[in-house]
Amino acid sequence: MVNKVLVWFLILFIYFSPVLQAQQQPSLPDPLVLKNGRRVTSATQWRTQRRPELLALFASQLYGQSPSKPAQMRFEVFDSDPKALGGKATRKQVAVWFNGKPDGPRMDVLLYIPNNVKEPVPAVVGLNFWGNSTIQGDPAIRISTSWMESNRGNPYIDVSCVVNHQSTEACRGLNARQWPVDSILSRGYAVVTAYREDIASDEPTMKFSTGVHPLYPDLQNRGDNFGTVAAWAWGLSRIMDYLQTDKAIDTKRVAVFGWSRLGKAALWAGATDERFAMVISNESGAGGAKLFHRGVGENIRRLCTVFPHWFAANFRNYMDQDTLLPFDQHMVISLMAPRPVYIASAEQDKNSDPEGEFESAKAASSVYQFLGTDGLPATQRPPLNQSVQGQMGYHIRTGGHDVTAYDWAQYLRFMDKHFKK
Repeated sequence: MVNKVLVWFLILFIYFSPVLQAQQQPSLPDPLVLKNGRRVTSATQWRTQRRPELLALFASQLYGQSPSKPAQMRFEVFDSDPKALGGKATRKQVAVWFNGKPDGPRMDVLLYIPNNVKEPVPAVVGLNFWGNSTIQGDPAIRISTSWMESNRGNPYIDVSCVVNHQSTEACRGLNARQWPVDSILSRGYAVVTAYREDIASDEPTMKFSTGVHPLYPDLQNRGDNFGTVAAWAWGLSRIMDYLQTDKAIDTKRVAVFGWSRLGKAALWAGATDERFAMVISNESGAGGAKLFHRGVGENIRRLCTVFPHWFAANFRNYMDQDTLLPFDQHMVISLMAPRPVYIASAEQDKNSDPEGEFESAKAASSVYQFLGTDGLPATQRPPLNQSVQGQMGYHIRTGGHDVTAYDWAQYLRFMDKHFKK
């Protein structure tokens, strides 16, 4: 009798196991299948057919259409100090006039270039949340005049230094913990950053009235409008435009980095601008690295109602349809291939769905492997605080939604692996 029960148990387990697995791992659209249903069969077909299809899909349905490089854009280096940070670095500050006019929208770009390297150096480029002067205590950094959030109780910065939505001297260096400038410089990499609000406002009540948006009225009031995440990604490309004029930077070895909503922008910048040789996404979550199809963590309805300015209006058509999307974020990650990409999660960051971020990276790995690289060297999510690194990298650390010294240690090791000559 016992043997018969065991036999039936095994039969039922074998029969229902695929069903249970399917429920746990949702069926994802295949990035290597063309819109016409045919499979991609060569790297050339990926590059000339499938990749453009995916770019057009995400520009139409998620991020929105972005303008090209402004013809009248100009750069002004208004500060250059070869003995910054006690002689460790050369500091440069560059005004980027988007329409070339001194009374037009401007982005200030801050660079620290290590002095211990005599040849053009690789760089890590990323937008910051609270102004250039917050990432380092250097008194020479120009304080942003752009709007700044001032909600109290912020766990990442003491925003009591903000008065009437303007940064003050008291804000200097308050977010330096997330930007380990000395550690990055000591590895031979330049640090390049700009403030998100210089490019596009993260305040929905602004209604695209500041930054670059007023320059492109034709890209608003339409389904595929130029959203804020796309604008930040566009701004990262404009930083790259400047870097290509700076002989101190090796623009063949530039990594674009972002955390949280700015991690979403870093991914889209890496997808749309192949000049970025590497992409680093730190806890970018929904609309970034995580899968919508799992139905876990932040969902489309919340994105479109709490942050209606982030994405194109067309994305609202998919509210409450997370698990049925005809696309998902593993396809965005696949657009980096075969360039190195690193995805990172945090154990307590439930909104970003760490498992969904890993599964997204794993699903994108098929494209990396198709293009002849090792992709992600893991089929199961690695243990806490253990980085796996191939052409793709991933880790999940203890703690919550943040950028920590542990995160940066893995990113710098990944950069060493791919950028060191």
